[in-house]
Amino acid sequence: MPDLSVQLNRLKLKNPILVASGTFGYAREMKAFADFEALGGIIPKTITPQPRMGNKPPRTVETSSGLLNSIGLDNDGLEAFIAKHMDRLLGMGTAVIANIAGRNPEELVMMAKRLDEFSDLAGLELNISCPNVSGGVDYGTNAKLAAEVVSQVREATSLPVIAKLTPNVTNIVEIAAAAAEAGADALSLVNTFSGIVIDWRRRKPVLGNAFGGLSGPAIKPLALRIVCQVAKNVDVPIIGIGGIQSIDDVMEFLVAGASAVQVGTANFYNPGLSFKLAAELNAILEEQGCSSVSDIVGSIQLPG
Repeated sequence: MPDLSVQLNRLKLKNPILVASGTFGYAREMKAFADFEALGGIIPKTITPQPRMGNKPPRTVETSSGLLNSIGLDNDGLEAFIAKHMDRLLGMGTAVIANIAGRNPEELVMMAKRLDEFSDLAGLELNISCPNVSGGVDYGTNAKLAAEVVSQVREATSLPVIAKLTPNVTNIVEIAAAAAEAGADALSLVNTFSGIVIDWRRRKPVLGNAFGGLSGPAIKPLALRIVCQVAKNVDVPIIGIGGIQSIDDVMEFLVAGASAVQVGTANFYNPGLSFKLAAELNAILEEQGCSSVSDIVGSIQLPG
């Protein structure tokens, strides 16, 4: 049988199927659907140093083949996450990667140091790219700032560090290269695309915060393009995100250059999907004559 394990520098996963932050809650909500041990890893919703109320409603609206959201990082804060969720998450039999966000590098460093106390935590995903929050700097839009925050967090923790980057930039390859050079073990590509839905009769945006982040099948071709570009130009493991709803979607991201993937929006309308993908991946790799996931990663043949 093919070896489904993947190595993302210091982060090792039993298989490449992860669930994206913000789409899986704290996992408790999903326990009725399957065994968490079938997943390569769980990324709970983003945590911040202090509790956040999030943005005013409405916070989500469906679009053509997608979902526009403006949650605004609603969460109970770091210490509540540790007290209420950490022990249960770490006992689920799969890797747990904490997704953290802050208004400045100092907050991210503080959170990294605090979470470094939990040796069973698999890693940290830095949310430096959320398009739906005010206050602070969107570090994912600037190569120098992205490198600085990744470097500072890397120095503050022994945990593997993943930088989650925004697609809402002119040259994401430049930012990806800066984050990799600063010490990121892997890159999550990509976060949501900034957008708006308008109720033209009312002459107003539908979302309470006006703009939101677009996810779902509508963004898959765009996300695949970015994964291809970064994989061909930056020597760093990639976790692909964007519109995955079938095993064929998983394979497209792997062939494009991703070593792992995150299932996001599909969790809302097919909560059991992520659990089935690892079994389907095993079968399709065997069918392709692959001995491991790495055999297929980056195998796309681009012209020229």
